[in-house]
Formats: sequence, C-alpha cells, structure tokens
Amino acid sequence: MPDNELSNQGIVVTVRGNIIDIFFESNLPPIYTLLKTGKDKKILVEVLSQLDKNHIRGMALTQAQKLSRGAIVENTGETLTAPVGNNVLSRMFDVFGNTIDDREELSGVQRRTIHCEPPPLARRSVKSEIFETGIKIIDVLMPLERGGKAGFFGGAGVGKTVLLTEMIHNMIGYHKGISIFCGIGERCREGEELYREMKNAGVLDNMVMVFGQMNEPPGSRFRVGQTALTMAEYFRDDEKREVLLLIDNIFRFIQAGSEISGLMGQMPSRLGYQPTMGTELSKLEERIASTDTGAITSIQAVYVPADDFTDPSAVHTFSHLSASIVLSRKRAGEGFLPAVDPLKSNSKMATPGIVGERHYTLSREIRKTLAQYEELKDIIAMLGLEQLSPEDRNVVFRARRLERFLTQPFFTTEQFTNLKGRFVSLKESLDGCERILKDEFMEYPESSLYMIGNIDEAKEKMESLKATANKP
Repeated sequence: MPDNELSNQGIVVTVRGNIIDIFFESNLPPIYTLLKTGKDKKILVEVLSQLDKNHIRGMALTQAQKLSRGAIVENTGETLTAPVGNNVLSRMFDVFGNTIDDREELSGVQRRTIHCEPPPLARRSVKSEIFETGIKIIDVLMPLERGGKAGFFGGAGVGKTVLLTEMIHNMIGYHKGISIFCGIGERCREGEELYREMKNAGVLDNMVMVFGQMNEPPGSRFRVGQTALTMAEYFRDDEKREVLLLIDNIFRFIQAGSEISGLMGQMPSRLGYQPTMGTELSKLEERIASTDTGAITSIQAVYVPADDFTDPSAVHTFSHLSASIVLSRKRAGEGFLPAVDPLKSNSKMATPGIVGERHYTLSREIRKTLAQYEELKDIIAMLGLEQLSPEDRNVVFRARRLERFLTQPFFTTEQFTNLKGRFVSLKESLDGCERILKDEFMEYPESSLYMIGNIDEAKEKMESLKATANKP
C-alpha cells in the first residue's frame, strides 16, 4: 500500500458509546474533519478534539455498536456537507443530506460544508420589519421580526408543533417564501405526519424537511440544525428569497450536546448541562440573520423542562430571541387555542417606532385589560361578579370577549375541529380588538367571538347561535 494512503489512515483505540478515540501515525486530521470506519466504511465520525500529536477524539454520527478497537479509519479530508439548490425542495433529508422520503436519489446537486461563519456585520440588515403570521394573538401582542428569531416556550402537549405547522402553511400561502423544517430529536411518527399534512395542504413544493430523529445518535441530532441552516443560507444568499426556518425542538439540540459532553468527559455545569452550552447555541443562532439580500426568519419550539423558566436551557435560548411566545397549559385546558399566554409573552418589536403608535397603544390597552381581569379573578371566585364596581364589571366583560376573539381556527387542524382555518391580517386583528375595547360587542354573547377569523364573523355566528337555540 502506498505511504500516502497509510498516512491517511488511523486505528480505533477506544470506543465509549458514540465517542471514539483514534490513533494516527502522522497527519492528524483537523477539527470537524469527517472520518469513515467500520464494515464497508459506513460508520461516520466527526473530529471534535486533538488529544495529543497522535490521537483525536471524535463523535460518531451513525450507530457505532458494531465498531471495535483496531478498526481501520479513513480520513476523508472533508467536512460534513449538505445539498443545496432548488432540487432539495419538496424533499426530506437526514443530517448527511441523504433523502429519506422513498423517492429517487438526488443527483448532480451542489453541496456545501455545514460549518459556515455567520454573515459579517457589514452585510446584516439594520431595518426592523414586522413578519405577519396571520395569527391574531401573535400579530397584535407579540409581533415577530422579519429576519429575527422567535421562540415558542412550553411543556409537552401545549401546542408548539401545531403552531409551527400553521406558520409553514401561512408562510408559503401568504409570503410566497421557502419554509425549511428542522426536526431535532423528533419522533418518526411526527415527521411522517408532517410530511403527509404538508403534501395534502399543497405546500410541499416550497418546503424542505431535515430530520435528526429521536433514535439517532446524539452526534446526528447535534449537527442536523447546521445542515438545515446551510440549505436556508443558500436560498437567502443565492436565490435572494424569504426563508422561514422552523426548528422543533431547540432543547433537543442542547440535550444532544449534553450527551456528547458527558461522554467526552467534560465537567458538567449547573443542573448537569455542558459547560459549552452557551457557545454551541450561539454558533447555531448567530447564523440566522437578515442580510442585504434576504432574510431567514426563525421560529423555534423550546421545550421547558418541568415548566421551569429558570432552567439554564430556557434562559440561554431567551437571550437570542426577538420574541418569546409562552404557551400555557392552563389556557389550553380552558380551550383558548392557540394557548398563548398574552401576559408572559413579549416581543422587542412592540414599540411605537416599529409597529406604529396605534398598534402600540392598542396592544398596551389589551394587556392592561387582561392583567386587570387576572387580578379580579380571585375576587370573582370568592364574592361573585355582582360585588364588583360597574367599572370593574366592564373590564371583565371586555377581557372575556378579547380572550375569545384572540382564539382562532387553524388550517392544519381542520380535520380535527371541523372548523375552516382563517388567516387574519394585522389590520383586521387590530380593528377587531379596537371595536371590542370600545364596547361595540357588549350585547353579543361571548361564544359568538370564539374561534372566528375577523370581527365581522361574530354577527354571522350570533345569528346561527340564535337559530340553533330557537329550534324545537
């Protein structure tokens, strides 16, 4: 065998779960280099650190159960790459850019390294613009930023994934942009359901899905976010298009990093998280930006362990976001869907200079009304509504109607609710809230404002409720 080929090879000396130590006689591969080992060279390892002049430590990106000491390792001299271009649209990929949707393989497609630098400050856009979602409670109270990052915070089962899929539908239907869905630690059932739903909704042609599933090694889950980002950067920089990057779930990225850190033998920090959590999250988040050519708007589901918002994973994620949307289990149980908590959620965009004086004043008034109602709930529970002053009673009536108006039927849940989905423009949402605050709907039953689109539908719903009540 030629000497140059031998110098390109190493030998496995330690296998510790998915962390592998490899000996190289010379030519130690740089950090992030991709190595191949195992039978048929199907086990892929990424270099994480150089231990000394002859040993590297890497993480396996594929299952490494059948790997043993003494196995020959081949240095590819390349880093992990992702396919980019219009050919990736309507397809589903894994972390390596292989298609996993049972359709024909991609051929002749351009590939780029997943380890890219964030755009330089000189190229970043400094203009603050609103990204309209068509979801009333979000657009009115916590508007999202075009090219910004928003987080959906909540425990298990409060509706994070449903909100994300509705965003995909509205992005493609209203903004005519590209949606990229990145599933980190997703259940395979969720991936299959999402693919089918997007296909049935007719939006798959402008969408890409990338999955690092729950049963895959932590290395795969740790890198799948960068794979999706590389595809998004192509559409932003080369195609100059609007991109919506949805990440479900950013906590699983932190969790994968924690697994790798533990296997690497690093000293854990608070609550057992990896000491490098802030750096790892920053490397991913800083690449999501608005530039002079286009914007990547990112919406991220964030699982909050035990609903504890002081958990380090939630705290670190908060610091990167321009909008934080907190989902409440209590509101979900009361039937206020989407279950967004209007008092705990916030957005840096909700200032008069960005959203305008009218929008800002209205959102403040809505929050004030809902906050006053929250304070009065204890009195109502103990003494009853009749004991309140006429002024306080009016606050309660307004708040209850606002709560119901800010619910909305979704396109992606039509099959479960039998209610046709609604996209409500920001103007219609503001008009509706303003009219409720002016007591225009005091004579309307509260149920007439529940699960409607714009405010004009309340009249139709009231008439249909009356007709149903008058039936023998």
